[in-house]
Amino acid sequence: MVQDMFDPEFYMGVYETVDPNTNTRVLHFGKYRDVAECGPQQEIDLNSSQTVTSERQTFYCVPVPGESAWFYGYISASQARVSPSTSYTPSRHKRSYEEDEDMDLHPSKQKEQHLGFVLLRKKVVMEQAKQYAAHFCVVFEMLFDSLVCYIDYETSNTKFLCRSHVECSVIQQILVYESWDSFKVNDVLEVYGILSVDPVLSIVNSDERDSSTLDPVESMDTAEEQRVHSPPASLVPRIHVILAQKLQHINPLLPACLNEEESKTSDITKKLKFVKNGEKIYSEKRERKAEGSYARRDVLPLGKFTVNLSGCPRNSIFTEHIYRIIQQLVPASYRLQMTIENMNHSRFIPHKDYAANRLVSGVLQLASNTSLVVDETQLEQGQLDTTGVHNVTALGNLITWQKVDYDFNYHQMEFPCNINVLITSEGRSLLPSDCQVHLQPQIIPPNMEEYMNSLLKAVLPSVLNKFRIYLSLLRLLDYSISDEVTKAVEEDFVEMRKNDPESITADDLHRTLLVARFLSLSVGQTTLSRERWLRAKQLEALRKARLQQQKCVNGNEL
Repeated sequence: MVQDMFDPEFYMGVYETVDPNTNTRVLHFGKYRDVAECGPQQEIDLNSSQTVTSERQTFYCVPVPGESAWFYGYISASQARVSPSTSYTPSRHKRSYEEDEDMDLHPSKQKEQHLGFVLLRKKVVMEQAKQYAAHFCVVFEMLFDSLVCYIDYETSNTKFLCRSHVECSVIQQILVYESWDSFKVNDVLEVYGILSVDPVLSIVNSDERDSSTLDPVESMDTAEEQRVHSPPASLVPRIHVILAQKLQHINPLLPACLNEEESKTSDITKKLKFVKNGEKIYSEKRERKAEGSYARRDVLPLGKFTVNLSGCPRNSIFTEHIYRIIQQLVPASYRLQMTIENMNHSRFIPHKDYAANRLVSGVLQLASNTSLVVDETQLEQGQLDTTGVHNVTALGNLITWQKVDYDFNYHQMEFPCNINVLITSEGRSLLPSDCQVHLQPQIIPPNMEEYMNSLLKAVLPSVLNKFRIYLSLLRLLDYSISDEVTKAVEEDFVEMRKNDPESITADDLHRTLLVARFLSLSVGQTTLSRERWLRAKQLEALRKARLQQQKCVNGNEL
C-alpha cells in the first residue's frame, strides 16, 4: 500500500563519461539505476551536451495494514516448490514507518502455517566471502519474513533457508517513471521492477560518500529529510518500477483485475464454478457484515452501511471471536479497541512531519475495503483529553462521510476512503451508524472459547475459500433498479408515510433500499426485484420491532 509519496526525484536519464587519458567518451543511460555507472578511469562529464535530466516519482510503500493470515498462507502454499515445513524459523514483526531506524531482527513464536521453504545456495568466491556475505544476509532477511542465514567460509558457500514466496512484510520505496499521476496515497499496487540493493546507497548520507560514484545532482534536502528519504538499501529496498497496476482487490483467490465482462454475473458464473450458485452459498453463510460505500456523489458516499451490533456482552471475548471470523473471510481487517487509553494515546489521523518531509501514518490510514471492527464493549468511564476528542471525531467522520482529514499542521486535507465498519457495543453505540441490530442469542454455550473454536474447525478450507471469493466478487458487481421497480418502491414509500408519517423518514427509505441491494447481490442478482424489496421491508420491520422490544425492557436503552 502506498503510505506516502515524496517529491519527484531528478536523475540523469542520459549522461556521458570520459577517460582523461585517452579522451574516450561513453554514453550511459540512467533509467532504473540508483548509482551512475562509471569505470575506475572514467569521469562523468557534467558539462556534456548529451546529458539529459529526467524525473521519477518515489512512493513509500508498506504492507497492506491488517492483512489476514490466510492471505499469505494461501500464497505460500500455492507457490511452494518443496514439501511444506513446520520447522521453527526466526521471524520478525512488521514495522511501522517510525520504526525503520530499529531494524533488529528477533525470533518470535512458531507460526501455525504450513509454508513452503526453498534452499537457496549462492556461490561466493573466497576472497569476497567475508565482504559480501553479511550484506547478502541483511538483504535477504529484509526480503523474506522467515530466514536462516549462515556462512560457510571453508566451502565459500552462503546458504539461505527462506520462504518460497516473498512476503511483502518490509517497507519499500518504489520509483515510478511513467504515469505516476494515476497512483495516490492508500492505493494498493502490484509492482514488477528491478530491485536495487547497491551497498553504495548505504553511504549516501555519510560524510565519507564518494561523489564520483553517486548521481551528481545536488540536493537541497535537509539532513533529516535525506536520512528518511534515502535510507540504506539493506533497510528499505528500492524497486525501480517497470510495470505497476492499481489492484481492485487483494484477494489471492481471484484475478488481480477483473474487466467489465468478467464483473458481470453471467460471465463470473461461467468462469468461476465455485460461485455459480449464489443461493447455495448464501444459504451456507447466514452471517452478514457491514458493507462499504459503492459510489460517491459530491461529498455523499452512496451505499455506506455501518452496522452497530448491540447487545454484545461487556468486557468479554465475544467481539474478539466475531473479529476472528471476519479475519477468516476477508483479506484485510483491523480491530480497534475503543478504550479511554487508546483514544487518548493513539494516533488515529496521519500527520505531516515537515522536518523530515514525510507523512507519519495513523490508525485510520487503511486500504480500500478494509473491514474495521470497532469494539466498544471495552469502553469504561473516564475523561477524554484533546487527543481523545479528536480521535473520536475522526472515527465519526470516517463512518459518516467515509473520509479521513489528514493533519498538515497549518491545514487539513480530506482523503476519501472506503472502509467497512462494524461496531460492537453493549447498548446503542456512542458512534454514528446506519443500522443498529440488537442481538438475541438463540444459543448460549457454557464455554464460548471452545464453542467458537469448534465452529471454525468444522468449516472446511474449500468452503472458506468459497466464502472469500463470494464476498470479494459481490463488491465488484454492478447493480441497478429498473424504472418499473423504482415506481413501485416510490408508491410503497408514499403508502408507508400515510400509515405512519412520524416514524417513516427518508433515512428509512434509504436504509431499506440498501438492505434490498445487499439481498439481491447476495444471491447474484444485479437488479432489484419486487420479491427482494418486500423481503427487505420485512427484515427492517423485524429489526425495528426487536429494538422497540429492547427499549421496553431496558427503558432508555435505545
